[in-house]
Amino acid sequence: MLPSSVIERLDHLAPDQRQAATAPPGPVLCVAPAGSGKTTTLVARIAWLVATGADPATITAVTFNKRAADEMASRVDAALEPLGLVKGAVRVKTFHALGREILADGGVCVEPLLDRESVLRDMWPDITHGAIRQLDDAFSRLKLDVGVTAAEVGTDPEPGPLARAFLAYESALEEQGGLDFDDLVARSLRLLEARPRLAERWRRSCEHLLVDETQDVDRSQLRLALLLAAPRNQIFLVGDDDQTIYGWRLADVRRVLNLVNDLPLLRRIDLTVNYRCPRPVVERAVRLVAQNRERFVKRISPGPRAEGQLTLAPDGADDVDRLRRVFRSWPDDGGTRAVLARTNVELLPAAAVALELRMPFRAPRLRLWSEDRRVDGLLAAAARIGDPESEEWRRLADPDDRSAADARTALAHYLLPRLAALSRLDPDDLAQMVAIRPMRSREADSSRSGDDPEPNTGDADEPLPVETADLLAALVAWAAPYWTLAELNAALASHRQLIAELRRDDAPLTLATAHSTKGLEFDHVAVIGMDAGRFPSARSLRDAPEPERALEEERRLAYVAWTRARRTLTLVYDPAAPSQFLLEAFSDRELGLDADCH
Repeated sequence: MLPSSVIERLDHLAPDQRQAATAPPGPVLCVAPAGSGKTTTLVARIAWLVATGADPATITAVTFNKRAADEMASRVDAALEPLGLVKGAVRVKTFHALGREILADGGVCVEPLLDRESVLRDMWPDITHGAIRQLDDAFSRLKLDVGVTAAEVGTDPEPGPLARAFLAYESALEEQGGLDFDDLVARSLRLLEARPRLAERWRRSCEHLLVDETQDVDRSQLRLALLLAAPRNQIFLVGDDDQTIYGWRLADVRRVLNLVNDLPLLRRIDLTVNYRCPRPVVERAVRLVAQNRERFVKRISPGPRAEGQLTLAPDGADDVDRLRRVFRSWPDDGGTRAVLARTNVELLPAAAVALELRMPFRAPRLRLWSEDRRVDGLLAAAARIGDPESEEWRRLADPDDRSAADARTALAHYLLPRLAALSRLDPDDLAQMVAIRPMRSREADSSRSGDDPEPNTGDADEPLPVETADLLAALVAWAAPYWTLAELNAALASHRQLIAELRRDDAPLTLATAHSTKGLEFDHVAVIGMDAGRFPSARSLRDAPEPERALEEERRLAYVAWTRARRTLTLVYDPAAPSQFLLEAFSDRELGLDADCH
């Protein structure tokens, strides 16, 4: 007889959720679409295992990131408390935390844990952000996807530039006596493969292994999970092929689609209801992602109380004007709101409007150019380069004599050649990067340098990188309304103070990329930039070795963005150039298009 708390928990599940939670031990894949209650199902599964005789010490749940691990651990503890179990009775870890525990148990030193970017910058002080990204991706691929060590790479008699960089990096790690984030998984996997007794001990701790967000695992993480689950394979995998959006972080949708090759007795159970989103959001998001070829055939229905609306917002204005209208369209109901974009760069207009309207906002992964302290150094250096005795400088510095220059361009034109000299840019090249606008608007597109994908930094995406040339262009443009450096510095200080007041962790408005909101939900969501070339990202498709597969991942990313909405979803697009994804999910009539125009 099951305990009453477990019976009650199971009774609150829908039939598909209950089927998954109580499936007989063995290899199970629970396909859980957006909003289908996967965490609720996972927690119920753990409670059911304990209630049916499983030793809590033999149950391990593995999640993709720390945020998910903390949430699941809290919910598992609450579910097991009525059974008389203390907090932490069931191990809930990220793959990296689990790897670290395995290494420590095997006597391998896990300190210090070194930051890859910091190591690379120490090795090559002049390295660019782009080069760091390329090396970061390449090193992760070597360690986690290919699974090679520095010793194995070093056997190549004629190593290429990448191999030499990898060997130098690994040597730097060894000199500091540390390891990096990827090593936690890669080394723990090799350790278990080399030491059968240690592997057996950990298999007993993972007799019942649950893996969350299976679609996001890389090759080494999946190998680690399968090694720990063998040979009994009492593994419960939860994931959604339609939410595989981290290809740049070595996820591959084929990994979850082909799990049956690794687990021949795998049983698949589908959750079929999206309880989060309004009916029209579910219907159009499903219509969109169904265009993909690499996916499970599945049925996804809206929940019985799926109220809310989807709004198409054709708007040919610039992003700042678009967002003013979006912000003012949201109901004043106290709900949470989110502006989602394909890239961090595209969120800058949203931050500009939030500042303009004095709206508190949360944007932990977005750094505005005015927050970059390099600006102070550039202004100080520009003043030193300028000749204080020159007639030009005296005119600019004299507040009583402003007739000799245009008030909107005087300081900007003074800064242009001086900042260009600092950056070794041709003044004409810098001038072409600058569209002189008032300060408020320029904040919106100060760092428009293309659609860079999210950086490969685990769960904590780094702030938007601003290359020096972009920073200079923004600074020159922002100087447009001012006559003197003193006025510009005062405006900069005031602007920073405003940012400090409005940027809050508890703000009801979130500004984020679609990648960074996986697993989150908001009452009102606006997805901006649903334009051709922006979403899907033209750059991502152009640079991809397999453009068709890249397009499918972009489509999955749009699906994830749309399905964050609990009450309303607004899709903002240029009516003259709507995204391919809008054309796939809506009719020309719904989009307000003339069928002859495309």
